[in-house]
Formats: sequence, structure tokens, C-alpha cells
Amino acid sequence: SHSLPFTEDSSAMNPNVNDSVRDSLVYSEKSELSRTGHTVVAVFLGVILLLGFISNFFVLLLFARFQVLRTPINLILLNISVSDMLVCIFGTPFSFAASLYGRWLIGDQGCKWYGFANTLFGIVSLASLAVLSYERYSTILSYTKADPSDYKKAWLAIGGAWLYSLLWTMPPFFGWSSYGPEGPGTICSVQWHQRSSGNISYVTCLFIFCLLLPLLLMVICYGKIIFFIRRVAKTNQLSAHRRETHVLVMVVSMVSCYLLCWMPYGVVALLATFGQVGLVGPTTSIVPSILAKSSTFLNPIIYILLNNQFYRCFLAFMSCGSEPTGSHTLCALPSSRVTGPNVNSPCPRGAWYIPWNMQAPGQ
Repeated sequence: SHSLPFTEDSSAMNPNVNDSVRDSLVYSEKSELSRTGHTVVAVFLGVILLLGFISNFFVLLLFARFQVLRTPINLILLNISVSDMLVCIFGTPFSFAASLYGRWLIGDQGCKWYGFANTLFGIVSLASLAVLSYERYSTILSYTKADPSDYKKAWLAIGGAWLYSLLWTMPPFFGWSSYGPEGPGTICSVQWHQRSSGNISYVTCLFIFCLLLPLLLMVICYGKIIFFIRRVAKTNQLSAHRRETHVLVMVVSMVSCYLLCWMPYGVVALLATFGQVGLVGPTTSIVPSILAKSSTFLNPIIYILLNNQFYRCFLAFMSCGSEPTGSHTLCALPSSRVTGPNVNSPCPRGAWYIPWNMQAPGQ
């Protein structure tokens, strides 16, 4: 037989554990996975950890290597990558280790920290995705060339995403809901299954303002971008069909990834909060959590590698890596002063660039 999902010193041997956490430990013990189940979860988390760390590490490396990438709107992409990397460092390794041993390993306070940190980084990523969609929408439909040296707006957006996330992740420390074991007891999060009025209101607000609201903003902004490009295509005929198709593929990928990674988690949280007691079992609760963590490697693939600008820089970086420093002409660019897009740059304008003299009909 394998150990209980939580270590003894975090519950029975610790008189300071509050009732809500103690109830969660009982819930976790009742919903314990088999040894095989824990192993399967550990394998998935291990793969996600490896892919997430490598993909986000490459994104950060590209930003450090290519100065031409450091535009205001790309800083938001960088923020998404940073938040995903923080999940890979401060989140997934602990749940991976817990799944290997079949029990939580770092006690009650570690569980609360894990729940807070992962919720914080997750909401930062979601808020940044929503901000990114609005920035792309406002840039493309502004009809004026964006100032590549104006970083103030981007930094305000990034700071706003972190403050917004803190606004929603700090309340559990002050009595509005709480953090504790989730599902089989090897992952910690908001305690969805508690039926107190405070917890119900918190889960409801979290679902509306941190999941549905960003999704709504993304759908509206990207929908208007596609509509604008289709109008431009009818009047300019500048290989617009190809551009429209590429943008459509990216938009569908972004929204689909968001829905796949986060909507199951939100739905299961609502079922655990409002549904019949025991409706959400260990398997039901662990699968959405794994899907949410998979966003740490899907985000870099969709938002970075499917972007022409980043992809060209990635290819340039890989080709430079096989030759002595300075021997490749494309590798000399980052060391020079870059003031704007350059036709000779290995990192040309991204997929979202639209010639600024292309206006919609009636403009």
C-alpha cells in the first residue's frame, strides 16, 4: 500500500491546522488515486515540466539574443513566458514529486504557497493573453504606425496584469476562501469543494473575472481583427487572402488553446462547488489541472513559434549555434543598434504586421 496523500505532520500531528484544511485532508484521503494512477499523473507532469521549461527558456533566450524582438507589444509575450516559466520552477516540480511519492511532501504551509503561486502565475498569463489581444486590436485598427520606442504603455499593461492577479489571489489568505489540497492530494489550489457562502462567492467571481472575462475580450478583439483584414482584402488585393488565412489559423489556435487548457478547470471547479457532493472525483479533478499546466508549453508554441518574427529569429539562433561566433552574417544583427524593422533582418515583421497605408473601406 502507498502513503496517504498528505503527510501526517501536516494534519493529525499539527494542532495548528485549521478546520478547512483538515476537512480537505479528509476529502483527499477519500479520493486517493491508486499507485498506478499517481504514476500516470507523474509521467504527464514530468513531460509538461520538461517541455514547458525548454520552450520558455528558448523564448527568454531569443529575447536576450535578438534586440529587434524587444518591441513594446513583444514585452507582453515576454511576460506570458516569464509567468509560465515561474510555474515550471515553483509549481510543477512539487506536484510532480508528490505524484511520484503518492502524497504531498512539503506540508500545510507549502501547500498554501503552491496554491497561491500557481493561481497567481496562471491568472497573470490569462490576463496578459487578454491584454495582448487588445494591444494587437488597437495597433492594427489605429491606422497610424505604432511607436516602437514607447514602452510605457506595455509596462503599465504588464504591471496591471500582475496587480489584477494579486487582487484575486490574496483574498484566500484573509478568509475569503482558502488554499488547500486538490483532488488526490498531490496538487494544491483553491478549495473548490467547500460549500461555505464565502467560498462559493469567491469561486464564482474567479470564474467570471479571471476566466470568462479574458476569454470574452480575446474573442471580441480577434474577431474584429479578422473582420478588418477581410474588409482590407476586398479593396486592396495584396495577397490578402494568404494573410487572412494565416491570421485566422493563429486566432483559432489561440482561442482553442485557451479553451482546452483553462475551461475544463473552470467547469470542474464550478461542479465541485455547486454540484452534488462527491461528483468530482480524483480523476475528474486531476485531468483539468494537468490541462491547465500544459498551457506552459502550448503558449510558447502558439504565440511565439507560430509568429513569423520569432520563428525567423529562432532559425537564425540555431544556425548561429553551429558556427563560430560572428561567422554568420545573421548573427551580427543583435550586436548592432536596431532602430526598426529591416528587410535584411533575420527577424522581419511578425505575422500581425499590416501595411499602415491599408485602410478599411470608408476610411
